[in-house]
Amino acid sequence: MIFAFAISLCLGLALLAFIDAYTFRLPNEVSLTLIIIGLLWVYLCGDLRAGLIGAVAGYLILVGVELSYRALRGQDGIGRGDAKLLAVGGAWCGWMGLPFIILIASGSALVALLMPGFRNYAASGRLPFGPFLALAIIIVWASTQFAAV
Repeated sequence: MIFAFAISLCLGLALLAFIDAYTFRLPNEVSLTLIIIGLLWVYLCGDLRAGLIGAVAGYLILVGVELSYRALRGQDGIGRGDAKLLAVGGAWCGWMGLPFIILIASGSALVALLMPGFRNYAASGRLPFGPFLALAIIIVWASTQFAAV
């Protein structure tokens, strides 16, 4: 059963990462589906309360960042799709995984900007954050599931 959930998570996050990398959009249909599947996962095999709190907290954290940035700079800095994607991470990993997801995603995005293939993103001032969030969610979820194996 774990492999069916793992495959759905990985495929959904790969799809979101690919779409965001090319369009700077994260479709609600995929994100919301992954939230529902993640809550089903934690209901069956984990702590539903932690998953619910994680989904809500993940969403609210990045909405807070989005609104704060807009208030300070007068322009958008992060999209609402990223908030929904962090809610996916919160649903699958629980609220305890959110700091690690944010740390891994932010760190990997900063490292990517130092690489030659990302110079165009650095010059334009726009970087799709979804692929980095997706990678971080997979790492944190897998580390919690397979660490004891």
